[in-house]
Amino acid sequence: MAKAAKSLYVCQACGATATRWAGKCSACGDWNTLVEETDAGPPPGSGITRQSKGRVIKLETLIGSAEEAPRFSTGIMELDRVTGGGVVPGSAILIGGEPGIGKSTLLLQVAAHLARRGGRSIYFSGEEAIAQVRLRAGRLGLADAQVGLASETNLSNILATLSDDRPPDLVIIDSIQTLWADTLDAAPGTVSQVRAAALALIRYAKMAGAALLLVGHVTKDGQIAGPKVIEHMVDTVLYFEGDRGLPYRILRAVKNRFGPSDEIGVFEMVTGGLKEVANPSELFLGDRDSQSPGAAVFAGIEGTRPLLVEIQALVAPSGLGTPRRAVVGWDNNRLAMLLAVLDARCGVSFTGHDVYLNVAGGLKIAEPAADLAAAAALLSAMTGVPLPHDAVFFGEVSLSGAVRAAAMMTPRLKEASKLGFSQAFLPESGEVDTAGLKVSLSRIAHLKSLAATVAPCN
Repeated sequence: MAKAAKSLYVCQACGATATRWAGKCSACGDWNTLVEETDAGPPPGSGITRQSKGRVIKLETLIGSAEEAPRFSTGIMELDRVTGGGVVPGSAILIGGEPGIGKSTLLLQVAAHLARRGGRSIYFSGEEAIAQVRLRAGRLGLADAQVGLASETNLSNILATLSDDRPPDLVIIDSIQTLWADTLDAAPGTVSQVRAAALALIRYAKMAGAALLLVGHVTKDGQIAGPKVIEHMVDTVLYFEGDRGLPYRILRAVKNRFGPSDEIGVFEMVTGGLKEVANPSELFLGDRDSQSPGAAVFAGIEGTRPLLVEIQALVAPSGLGTPRRAVVGWDNNRLAMLLAVLDARCGVSFTGHDVYLNVAGGLKIAEPAADLAAAAALLSAMTGVPLPHDAVFFGEVSLSGAVRAAAMMTPRLKEASKLGFSQAFLPESGEVDTAGLKVSLSRIAHLKSLAATVAPCN
């Protein structure tokens, strides 16, 4: 007699299981996330059976030669940069982003470029009909590409289709949350279904040597929906960023087993799809007003790429009992810390003033070296004195007001020199190779020395 399926309650946020329902997940603390699911057996393609018996495996040593993983180009240089030089056959890549930001457009372009070079690409769409995908391909001018297309959400049918002919070079699943395995008694998009589908597809990709691109939905916080275990299973995790009101899109790598993480690629959404931006620094600085106070150019590093971006600040008298602090593209807690340092160490008080800080172009900055540029923008906005239009700023500000050294200082200065900037305010500590630089360096040891030029200090 067959054993009855076991019923469990699975948290849709973290994947934790419980034997009975509760309003609050004991693992992550989220409310109303436990959903009843039935464990009817292992997912298809996992290679696991109820009666599987273990075998002794041969252990290896660390001594030996390892060849670098082969790669193939996607035909999009910015995507190749983010993935570390191209896509590795047999790797699994997870791409997340808000609806309408351009995930499906980018992947369709990748599939078409590979098909035009003689590769075999298969595109499974679980959210759109074949006619809708064809319309998008027509708008992008990709209708002539020999891309295998199907609208399917059943995991077993997808695996059978992939195994029916020679292994493809590229498999695209749009999206992983729409797939369902018939061995699991759970709705599509639940933790069990997403985990089972991802496991089966990744196993196929490793065995067949096919590159796997998975599209993942994101939550309201911008994180890929579902448990973090999905991000741990794949080789590379990419996030699409950008303001939907602006044409610029940032593709950021937050995990990459075959290359550097935190690398970014910059695209511009045009009528013909996503267009690569070869010089993003020039793009982000193209419309800046050098005569307005409160604007400072930050020389940052995204992955291995130097990037110049404008940080804008506005300080205005507040009519509220509690002045407002608004930040776009930067950490709100970082701004609060910087305002406290300016008040305690430099005597510049923002009490009774609303403070607004914005990173131009829709870019999100997480680098601590942006502290000095943000401080310069705040001081300029407070006093109404414009900063030098040909100056860049970078350096981390400590709670004592000291400016600490930043990583990769020379590439930052080379990028600034290439774009015509002649001044740089940087930390006093840290080595810089000045050979070939046409930038005058102003070393800043303490925030007071910067504040003294644009605001009085006590």
